[in-house]
Amino acid sequence: MKAFTVVQAKAHFSALLAQVEAGAEVAVTRHGKIVARLVPDHPRVAADAFRDFWLDQDIDLQAPEDAPAEDVAALDE
Repeated sequence: MKAFTVVQAKAHFSALLAQVEAGAEVAVTRHGKIVARLVPDHPRVAADAFRDFWLDQDIDLQAPEDAPAEDVAALDE
């Protein structure tokens, strides 16, 4: 993760946003401490949050195939 001071971030904000849009994470620092992070905005689903845990386990992450559709006429009988 790249780090920029508040002054640098302010001066180059559009360029930082372009980097974040391309997938980079950027830290903004004040007096050497991170005060903010700019990260790409993408939806995070539970599968992403637990993927590292699941990779260490013997868990099948593939969804089962859908059952074939039933004939609607057969339901009336």
